[in-house]
Amino acid sequence: MPQTVCSGTMFTTPSGFSPHLACAEPGEEEEAPQEGPGAEACLADGPPITSASLDTLIQNLVPTADYYPEKAYVFTFLLSARLFIPPPELLARVCELCIKQQQLDQSPLDTAKVRKFGPKILQLLTEWTETFPTDFRDEKMVGHLKDIIHRIAPCDEAYWKTLNQVLQKLTQRLALMSQGEESIVKVSLNASSISDKLVAFKTKPPPIQKDMLSICNDPYTLAQQLTHVELEHLSHIGPEEFVQAFVQKDPLDGTQQPCFSDQKKKTSNLEAYVRWFNRLCYLVATEICMPAKKKQRAQVIEFFIDVARECFNIGNFNSLMAIISGMNMSPVSRLKKTWGKAKTAKFFILEHQMDPTGNFYNYRTALRGAAHRSQTANSNRERIVIPFFSLLIKDIYFLNEGCANRLPNGHVNFEKFVELARQVGEFMTWKQVECPFEEDRAILHYLHTAPIFSEDGLYLASYESESPENQVEKDRWKALRSNVLGKT
Repeated sequence: MPQTVCSGTMFTTPSGFSPHLACAEPGEEEEAPQEGPGAEACLADGPPITSASLDTLIQNLVPTADYYPEKAYVFTFLLSARLFIPPPELLARVCELCIKQQQLDQSPLDTAKVRKFGPKILQLLTEWTETFPTDFRDEKMVGHLKDIIHRIAPCDEAYWKTLNQVLQKLTQRLALMSQGEESIVKVSLNASSISDKLVAFKTKPPPIQKDMLSICNDPYTLAQQLTHVELEHLSHIGPEEFVQAFVQKDPLDGTQQPCFSDQKKKTSNLEAYVRWFNRLCYLVATEICMPAKKKQRAQVIEFFIDVARECFNIGNFNSLMAIISGMNMSPVSRLKKTWGKAKTAKFFILEHQMDPTGNFYNYRTALRGAAHRSQTANSNRERIVIPFFSLLIKDIYFLNEGCANRLPNGHVNFEKFVELARQVGEFMTWKQVECPFEEDRAILHYLHTAPIFSEDGLYLASYESESPENQVEKDRWKALRSNVLGKT
């Protein structure tokens, strides 16, 4: 069924995250990782960090002349650290530690030492700008970046060139992201057009109102265009949105300032994607309920069953679930005579694949298969993996709710964030696939702009198609005709 964003009420079953994630019992103490330079060994030579103080984790992020953190650690910490410290403050702390450890405030500088350190701090800053570019919409971030490079540049002029290249790429990336986000939001808002009065067209001869089959009657082509829409939405969702959707004030933050999420919460791309899912649900239901004749409605049902099957074959599980959800909406499912005319064997097979039983066991098995295919693929066509997004959000929600961000001793529960980074990182890999299918602008335009019924409009169209079966339905039909159509 249609979904809402980040609401605990939409989640009814626990997700499949690992139950052993450092969910310490009250009063349980953990051995503190060694502070200072020795903490580097926790990553380079020792066992993985499961918990540590925030200061230790920040220290582990800071490169030296002889040390650079693992790429997985950089992503995990930059993703999760915003729960405890705003990105500008984190970068300021990193720069302060660099200045202190490398004695960048001394004159003259140790040129040989700085030349070993310089490439590593540039690598860290480059990774940060590439993976979390929206952090650098804050001018403070760019200021810290420039300041640290200004300090090491006297030892090698090439650092200025590298900085300029990083800033140029960052500026271009942010400009493209802004354009894309504005386009997505604009399309998403415009697509919310609801025209319940179209129900009146059911009694008029076609073709007063266009329908999907008049725009596209090939299931595979429509599945391809749906994949275009999905990948376009995915491309704009940053990894930080998954964290910011659930972030709360850190209990160990003694300031009276609003938490980072209150000040900078940016989940507009994620929310636009959920709106797209809901729109597709209602569009499918509208297309089925709109035709006046039972035979036509049955044809539409069979068409969307075939579209759903093609989405499954492509690896587009989000569109697949939206189509199934739309076909299972009550105004559609009550059309017993229509369903009796349709060939539905394939639909029940698809329903089985997306069955929520066992925490969506069948779907998760199919998703693992698609992910494996993607890893060994030789073409973008085989690399496509578009997960059922609401379930991904649900998994992250329960991971967040099921394990505390901090342990009773005040340490950051880093093992939790390793699992969070694994889930988000997998998604980040999938969203980078370039859609291999040619765009059909007519179909895309229709998907984004075709009027859809509200829930009341769907029920009214359903009752107009197949008469109410009991008094409750008859009363509702009468009320809807009066409210929507102005008829009695």
